[in-house]
Amino acid sequence: MAGPPEAPAASRAELVARRRLVIKIGSSGLVEPSGHLSEGRLGALVDGIVQYRRAGHEVVLVSSGAQAAGLEPLALKARPKTLAQAQAAASVGQSRLMAAYSAAFGAYGLVVGQVLLTAEDTIRRAHYRNALRVLGELLHRGVLPIVNENDAVATDEIRFGDNDRLAALVAHLVRADGLVLLTDVDALYDRPPGRLGATPLHDIYTFDQVTGLEVTGRGSGLGRGGMTTKVAAAAMATSSGIPVLLAAASQVGAALAGAPGVGTFFHATGRRLTARRMWLGYAAALQGALTVDDGAAHAITHGKKSLLAVGVVGVEGDFDAGDPVAICSLAGRVLARGLAGFDAASLRRVMGLTEAEIAALMGPGEARPAVHRDDLVTQARARRPAGGSH
Repeated sequence: MAGPPEAPAASRAELVARRRLVIKIGSSGLVEPSGHLSEGRLGALVDGIVQYRRAGHEVVLVSSGAQAAGLEPLALKARPKTLAQAQAAASVGQSRLMAAYSAAFGAYGLVVGQVLLTAEDTIRRAHYRNALRVLGELLHRGVLPIVNENDAVATDEIRFGDNDRLAALVAHLVRADGLVLLTDVDALYDRPPGRLGATPLHDIYTFDQVTGLEVTGRGSGLGRGGMTTKVAAAAMATSSGIPVLLAAASQVGAALAGAPGVGTFFHATGRRLTARRMWLGYAAALQGALTVDDGAAHAITHGKKSLLAVGVVGVEGDFDAGDPVAICSLAGRVLARGLAGFDAASLRRVMGLTEAEIAALMGPGEARPAVHRDDLVTQARARRPAGGSH
């Protein structure tokens, strides 16, 4: 296991002492196995957030639970199996969930504001900027924003798939100082927590520490996410300078107090990205994929160089110049995302050629990188997207 870096990273206490947190709560932290919203669980979450707010901090809450809250009114005994059922449950449940939050926070004199997002609101830059503006205005006016995916209208093709990834994107949108993921497990373990000898990992300094771990992919039957999605969200946030604390929802008070040994603390591994680079790196919808040779892979990941056409060995998809594409190694690992310098047909013509050869073939004005370094963001850890899209 990798140990602490030479320069100590921010601790749990330093994380929660900062100005602004995004807190994500999963369905399992709010809903009874029967599908009923748990007043006790929701009340404990609200109490913890209120105490944190009273200490002078700001909070954006990303909350699951809408679909689960809609099961009982629709006489559904289990998680919806069709998109139409899921959307109907979310439509009914979202109002019930927000009514519960409004009453609970209102008892403390706090006003809440609902913000429903779809993936479309982050993959299109105009929508992304609009989401940033509305969240900023709510925080400026002392309102506690409660964010959820808009499951009532989102289709399988344009959904986040889990609120963990949404929370990481929101944390960057509002320039949060940290992200807290609350779940039904008290920490990340080195093996499934029910297995004999399972040991909690209280500090993650590098994602090499989790490589090869048997991380379970599914959480409770009421939610879409599992530990896999939480680790992926943590990688997304920490690689852009945002530390992450994963803890049990039942320990929300201790987590927000910065108590030592609570949950798993993922130390930030990179610098905070600009909004444009965060959008490009994690939110933009990919239109294709480029496979590169080992030399090009090293140049973009270690040398911070542009991707030149000479290093491209494969082109997937049908994209235009300026569209977001994945950049993949020969082994299929996604190394980076970037904006294509050529359309797909042109890039197939010039891949493997130097810029001088491109100029001779297509004219001097066409001699440019396949992806310029200013339009390229390396990835913390990812796999090749199926079909060249994400």
